[in-house]
Amino acid sequence: MRKSSIRRTCAALAAVTSLALAATACGGTTKEDVKDEGAKAATAGKADPNAETKKGLTVGFLPKQVNNPYFTVADKGGEKALKELGSSYKEVGTSSGTDTAGQVSYVNTLTQQQVDAIAVSAQDPGALCTALKQAMKNDIKVVTYDSDTNPECRNAFISQASADDIGRTQVQQLAEQIGNKGEIAILSAAQTATNQNAWIEIMKDELKDPKYKDIKLVKVAYGDDDAQKSFQQTQGLLQEHPNLKGIISPTTVGIKAAAQYLSGSKYKGKVKLTGLGTPNDMRKYVKNGTVEAFELWDPAKLGELAARTAVALASGQITGKEGETFKAGAMGEYTIGKDGVIDLGKPTVFTADNVDQFDF
Repeated sequence: MRKSSIRRTCAALAAVTSLALAATACGGTTKEDVKDEGAKAATAGKADPNAETKKGLTVGFLPKQVNNPYFTVADKGGEKALKELGSSYKEVGTSSGTDTAGQVSYVNTLTQQQVDAIAVSAQDPGALCTALKQAMKNDIKVVTYDSDTNPECRNAFISQASADDIGRTQVQQLAEQIGNKGEIAILSAAQTATNQNAWIEIMKDELKDPKYKDIKLVKVAYGDDDAQKSFQQTQGLLQEHPNLKGIISPTTVGIKAAAQYLSGSKYKGKVKLTGLGTPNDMRKYVKNGTVEAFELWDPAKLGELAARTAVALASGQITGKEGETFKAGAMGEYTIGKDGVIDLGKPTVFTADNVDQFDF
């Protein structure tokens, strides 16, 4: 058997009791032991790139938000890949993009169920760490995708593209659209979202370039990946800053809500909008002149790579160490970068010229 009955008992106790009680039942493990052993588990063992790909595995997907169209597409990509690999897929998660306690509960449940791997998009960089380390301690491989946790709390992170590429290109797009002059704002998701915060810091760094001396970032607003709140935040930005020339929304929910507000207002075509969106969500806003250009990667490919990475980890082909390589089916070969980060590839820019070529 892959895991002993003792470990199964420990996992079950850890999921339904406090870590302290689980320690008493499982031989004196303490919270510090979990922390240390979880960190070691992230890089333990030696990769065998020629190891046979295991079949019959179970990979649990835990997106930020189960009813978010973006994650629906991403997770279906993971499901399809797992079917091709002869393994099983299951999705769990909360309907809110900010329910960190709910995410922790689902990690504990997946640990109790002894899945082989967990693919999670973290709502908060640190909130899941204790639970994820407990999962790794029980020989469960952990992959983060879209939004990362702390590096020691998982084996690998599937990044949509390099944070540098994403952050800088959005500023460059908006700057060109507003003629390198005017007030701009950012409409983000949750304040704790690691990917959003990383991109925003890079945006701010890009804006330090002298060529943007006439552009002023006046506010970063947060819509919490909620359509209604993002719509209201867009309205509030324009009321608070009547001279606003452009908005960057690096979140699929936010950019769609902002476009919806702008398209029905006097600001349509006057206040420029770019960010990260799906072609199916944004097509009509591109065609009616609300949005000139936006960008995104293929979320189905992101989910697929998360699934293939999870199986490669569970098969012992990789451990998550920098420099390791593995084959991800038709997606090709990938190399693991610093801190276990794997970049999917460069994002695609969508405009009226190409938006009809994509369906997701």
